[in-house]
Amino acid sequence: MVLTVASTVFIQVADAELVAQWQGVPQVAMRDPNAGSVLLAGLMTMAVALRRRWPFVLLVALAAPQFVLDLFHFNSGFGGVGALILLYTVAAYRGLALSVVGAMFTMVSYLITVVLHYERLSWADHVVVVAVIALSWVIGRSVRLRRAYLNELVDRADRLERAREADTRAARAEERSRIARELHDVVAHHVSVMTVQAAAARKMLDKDLRVAEDALLAIEQMGRTAMAEMRDIVGVLRTDGPAERGPQPGVHDLPVLIEQMREAGLRTQLWLEGEQASLPPGIDLAAYRLVQEALTNSLRHAGPAARAWVTVRQQPSELSVHIEDDGRGFDRAEQRPAGREPGKGHGLVGIKERVALYGGVLRIGPRQGGGFEVRARFPLKDRQ
Repeated sequence: MVLTVASTVFIQVADAELVAQWQGVPQVAMRDPNAGSVLLAGLMTMAVALRRRWPFVLLVALAAPQFVLDLFHFNSGFGGVGALILLYTVAAYRGLALSVVGAMFTMVSYLITVVLHYERLSWADHVVVVAVIALSWVIGRSVRLRRAYLNELVDRADRLERAREADTRAARAEERSRIARELHDVVAHHVSVMTVQAAAARKMLDKDLRVAEDALLAIEQMGRTAMAEMRDIVGVLRTDGPAERGPQPGVHDLPVLIEQMREAGLRTQLWLEGEQASLPPGIDLAAYRLVQEALTNSLRHAGPAARAWVTVRQQPSELSVHIEDDGRGFDRAEQRPAGREPGKGHGLVGIKERVALYGGVLRIGPRQGGGFEVRARFPLKDRQ
C-alpha cells in the first residue's frame, strides 16, 4: 500500500521533462498521466501485497501493464521497484529452477523495453539496471539458503534433543531395572529367611521357648538388616538431597551371608579359593547377589534336610562362582528339579542380567546326582 501511494504521488507531481530525460525519451513522447495509466501503474505496485502467495505468476503478469505504459509513453512510477521485489520473492521462496526462470524473464522484459523505447540510455545505465536485477536475485537466493541452513540447524537440534530424551529414558529404565533387581534380591532373601525362622519358632513354642525366642530374635535382626539395605537402595530415588547410602555388599560379606543361611536351617559351607584381591565394585556386588539368590532358592525349594556348598575361586583373569545343593533331586517325569523351574522368576532373570552385564557366562540347572546348581564365570583380565 505504501509503495502504491508513493508511486501515484510520484506520477502526479513528477515533471514530464525530467522523467523523459531520466528515461531517455524525448519530452514530446512522454504523456501526462490519466486515470487509465494511474490505474495500471497502481496494479503494478499493488501486486506486491500478494507476493508471498503467487510471486512468479505476478512477476509474469506485471509485464502486460508495463508493456502498455511503455507503448503509450506513460510514466509507470515505481512499477519497476515492484518487479524487483517480486523477483526477490521468487528467488527467496521458490526453487532454484523457478527463480532462474524469473530472473531470465525479468532480463528479457527489460531488453524488450530497451529495444522499443529506451534506445537513448547509455551502456552504463544498462549495466546498472542489469546489476540491480542480478543483485535482487542474489539477495533472494542468499536469504533462501540461509533460511534452509537455519532450518537444518533447528532440525538437527530437535533430533539431538529427541536423542537425548531417548537416552535419558533408557538410562532411567536401566536404573529402575537395577533398583528392582536390588530390591528383589534383598526382599526375597530376607523374607525367605524370616519365613523359615518364623515357621521354626511356631513349631518350638510349645516345646522349647528358648529356641523359639532365638528364632524370633533372628527374625528381628533379619528384618532390621532388610530395612537398612532397602533404605540404602531406595535412597538413590530421593530428590530433596543427596542419598545416604552405605557400602554395597561383596564377596568379603559372604561369610556373614552363609551364617545367616545356617541359622535359617540350610546347612551351608563356603570355600574361598585363590588370591583374595579387590574386585571391581560391579562384579563384586554381582557375585554376592548371585550367591544370595541361589542360596535363597535352595532354602525355599531344596527341602528341610538339604545341604548347600558355595565355592568362589578368584584367578588373575577370571572369577568363578559355584553354588550347589543336594535338595529334592531330579524329577524325571517333569524333567526338572522337583518344586523348581529353571529360568523362572524375577530372581533368576536378575541373575542373568547381572552376569551378562559384565560379560560373564552363567549356567543354571539340575546337578548331577540330584539337587540344583548355579555356575558363573566373570572375566577379570580387562577390568583390573
